[in-house]
Amino acid sequence: MWQETYQYFSQMAVLEIIAVITAMAYVILAAREHILCWPAALISTLLYTIIFYDVYLWMDSALQVYYFAMAIYGFYCWRRVGANGDALADNKEQTNSIIHQQPLIKHCKALLVLALTSIAVGYFMANNTPTTFPYVDAATTVFAVYATYLVTQKVLENWLYWIVIDLVSIYIYIEKGLTPTAMLFVVYVVVAVVGYFTWREKLKQSVNSENHNQQNHTPQSHSENGAIETSVRSDKSAFANQNPKKAQLRG
Repeated sequence: MWQETYQYFSQMAVLEIIAVITAMAYVILAAREHILCWPAALISTLLYTIIFYDVYLWMDSALQVYYFAMAIYGFYCWRRVGANGDALADNKEQTNSIIHQQPLIKHCKALLVLALTSIAVGYFMANNTPTTFPYVDAATTVFAVYATYLVTQKVLENWLYWIVIDLVSIYIYIEKGLTPTAMLFVVYVVVAVVGYFTWREKLKQSVNSENHNQQNHTPQSHSENGAIETSVRSDKSAFANQNPKKAQLRG
């Protein structure tokens, strides 16, 4: 019996370590806008579905199923859209989809809906399942669903959501004895902070580049128009010199 128990926990520990490594690869690659973050997410979410279910974190386990689907969707979105909105060819290095900000009012509406949903889901879990920390587990799950969607759309503020979610998750995993996962989420917090400032800097560069292109485009258009007008006038002058009578009649 003791040997079987030891083997079981040894297997779970190995799964958790692999899940931690692939999950860490995901968040680091995501912060760098590397498209391979999504294949790493596929592996980690599959493993964590099993791990969380085993320790009665059922909402977290269900969340991993959602993560798995969003990893496929995120890979499609990042591969399809380029920096200028163009379709990408086979880009094995990284994607350059446009990072953007979401209006504050939209975040406020989302926060209200997410908070109410968390309370409702937490109440159901508390009264119908043996889930540990039903309300906290529900809140981290509900907010993570929305934050993951923001990542696929490259909304800058997704990192702010993740900072809060990861901090709360650290407490949950320590209480459940998932020490490697708790340590992973400490790294998540650091990477989320770095990811936010990295994306914000890229957003500034994108905006500055766009403004620069617009400023250069207008003078170039005037220059081209001036060249055309000069060419037309030269042609008319040459025609007048060659055909003085016709020129006088038109005059």
